Amino acid sequence: MTTALPAQLTRPLVDRLVLQALEEDLGPAGDVTSQATLPPEATARAQMISREAGVIAGLDFAAAAFRLIGDDARFEAKLADSDRVELGQLVAEIRGNARQIMSAERVALNFLNHLSGIATHTARFVAAAEGTRAKICDTRKTTPGLRAAEKYAVHCGGGSNHRFGLDDAILIKDNHIAVAGGVAQAVKAAQAYAGHLVAIEVEVDTLEQFKQALEAGATAVLLDNMSTEQLAEAVRMNAGRAKLEASGNVDLDTVAGIAATGVDFISTSKITMAADPLDIGLDIEIRS
Repeated sequence: MTTALPAQLTRPLVDRLVLQALEEDLGPAGDVTSQATLPPEATARAQMISREAGVIAGLDFAAAAFRLIGDDARFEAKLADSDRVELGQLVAEIRGNARQIMSAERVALNFLNHLSGIATHTARFVAAAEGTRAKICDTRKTTPGLRAAEKYAVHCGGGSNHRFGLDDAILIKDNHIAVAGGVAQAVKAAQAYAGHLVAIEVEVDTLEQFKQALEAGATAVLLDNMSTEQLAEAVRMNAGRAKLEASGNVDLDTVAGIAATGVDFISTSKITMAADPLDIGLDIEIRS
């Protein structure tokens, strides 16, 4: 598990995702409603206002939407990613060509609402585990094409990132173990294959498998769908030898109890797949 993504995603990555979204929304003919109803020279001032409290993430995506739509829409953020926002608080202001502002509005809000929702939901899990050693981690259960953005939002909410894909770490799961012939066989094969910079983690769902993983020299073990009693016993058996990750049956009702067992990490898809968007709206004032 990595601690977090960099403090800011690269502009090429952000621009690529935003351009795809703009192309999807504009289609071949562009925003025909704005073209039909607004004079080409009309200007506007718009404000993004939060309609509920939460944690902000995705301002670079919102800014890119207005920057890439044309040369006459200027975006000014009033907050930074990871900032907490209150009901009714000003998030950003946009000035410039009215057609361009209207055409970029939905793409900007889609990214900002979605990523801020993930950051906000992550922050709830982090708060529930406060006072323990456990770090809240995401999983690979993300929206296709948006993994880097969603994992960045987890970081903004105070969480940590698990692996980003199948290529950056070895995670031996139950089906790998079944085909390899056992926990020890799978771990030893992975150790022989991996370079010294590749992390190796093995998933187990019983304490007997956990014992086998430790004896095989696993440096990280995922304890899957274990009870809090089993997790606490695994922490005792481990005695600090491997990093321990709890996964399965993790929600806001269970995460505090899981964290209290002494595991190092708690991974859950809930922070990316079950997060409601943060309600941020855009109010616009047309000026001739």
